[in-house]
Formats: sequence, structure tokens, C-alpha cells
Amino acid sequence: MFIRIPEIRQFEFVSRLPDALCKRATSEWADRNFGGAELDAFLEGPAFDTSGNLYVVDIPFGRILTLSTEGNWSVVTEYDGWPNGMKLVGDHRFVVADHKNGLVEVERSTGKVRVISSEYVGQPFHGLNDLTVASSGDIYFTDQGQSGLHAPHGRVFRLSADGELTLLLSDVPSPNGLVLSQDEQILFLAVTRANAIWRLPMMPDGSVTKVGTFIQLSGGVGPDGLARPDGIDALLVAHPGVGVWHFGEDGTPDVIWQREGRAYTTNLAANPVETDSYFVTDSVNVTILSFHVDRPKGA
Repeated sequence: MFIRIPEIRQFEFVSRLPDALCKRATSEWADRNFGGAELDAFLEGPAFDTSGNLYVVDIPFGRILTLSTEGNWSVVTEYDGWPNGMKLVGDHRFVVADHKNGLVEVERSTGKVRVISSEYVGQPFHGLNDLTVASSGDIYFTDQGQSGLHAPHGRVFRLSADGELTLLLSDVPSPNGLVLSQDEQILFLAVTRANAIWRLPMMPDGSVTKVGTFIQLSGGVGPDGLARPDGIDALLVAHPGVGVWHFGEDGTPDVIWQREGRAYTTNLAANPVETDSYFVTDSVNVTILSFHVDRPKGA
């Protein structure tokens, strides 16, 4: 139960995918996830380069798109995949949690796709969803598939910088976004179908222990993407159908950003050229929104 009522704020509109890049078509992904509806796109996995250009994925149509600082949209690459979570590693490559292909990397300049990992102990992944990268270069990612309370077979993995794949957690009802604490000793995990954020303390050997619920939500679709304001042990939670929450270190809400009408806010990323500014994918509405986080005094 929340012990304080959050302040309600409004998102700012940034941009909408132009009609020329909207597909308005069905896809196998939409058949599985949106009842076969025709979609213009489904934007997810926001990531910035150091100049402030935004990159997003379009899951059903296998595209990586970019929104330049001047407000222009273009296609970086289009391939046979369902890219979901994405991070820009260095200046030259994206690492992508691809629901169809596994963990892949995409060359920024050429769009060439290479599969990094597609299976565990000889069996294909259920369907990857999101990822986060530690300072060591280790990649933590979620294997969501079609898991839920009815079939809690979702998993969380770590791929170490030297290529060792480790199963950290299994039997999760729809693992989704994830982010590390400031000291990288705790992994926070969005569990969509349980409508909760789990807390995964990590042992010195890299395993997780005493996993528990950190935040219990209600309404919407369930939490999706997570972020942590730089240098602060707070959490930002994208909650489709509700908005984006800011939770303090104690796990209680301070602010929620919303939009008139229902925004399908799936994920978010920090803007490197404007301190404490975040861009958000409003996926179904193929729109980018933004908000600003107030930094605590003394932080």
C-alpha cells in the first residue's frame, strides 16, 4: 500500500512517427499480441547517442528508427526480427533483445545483424524482451515469451563480458524491463503480469538471493520499462495505460506523469544533452513524449 499520494504531472509532446513511415498493416507479432490488429508501428527500446539523437525499435516490422535532434525521422535498418529492448554500446553497435532471434547486435553504420545468443542448454529462448548493461559490460536480459500468471515460465539471464551465459531466475510470470541499482548490487525487475517490481539482491558470486516484491502496482497492463535517475537510488517505471511513475528509494511514489487520453507508455531513456530529461515511447500511438525529473536538494 502506498503511504503517500503522488503528484500528477503531464508529459510533453516531442514527435510522432510520420505517416510516410507508418505501415498500417498486420504482422505475425500483432497476431500474437494485439489480436491481429493493423498497426502503424509499435515503438519500444529507446536509446540515445551522445549527441542526443534518439533511436527506437519497431517490434512488429523489424525496424530500428531514429529521431534526430532536428526532429527528422529515418530508418536505420529493417530486418527479419522482432527487436524489443535496445541499448547503444559504444558509438558503433546496438545490443538488442529480439523476441524472434535472441540477443543480437546491430552495426550502427551498416545495419548488419549478428546473433550473440539464441539458446540456453540447447533450447531456444522463449522470446527476449528487454536488457540492461552493467559497467563491467555484463548484459542482463529477460526471456519473457508468452509467460504470465497462467504460465510463469519467464526467465532472467546474464551474459558476462567474457561470453558466459548464466540463468539467474526462472518461473517468472512475464519478466520485462530491468535496471541495476546505483552500486549494481541489486537488480530491479518489472514483472508485467504480476503488476509488480521485484527486487533481486545479488551475491558476490553473481547469483541472486532473497528475491521479493519491491513495489506492487495496479491497473494498466503492468510495468514495462525501468530506468534509474543518474546518481539517485530512485526508480522510474513505465506503466502502459497509466503513465510513468517516479518512486523514491523507499519504494513509495512521488510523481506520476500522464497524458490526456490513454498513453501506452512502454519504455524510457535519459536524454544525454538535457540533464534529468527523459523520452518515453507511447508505443501504440507511435509517439515520443518527454518529462523532467526534479533532482532532490543536495543530490
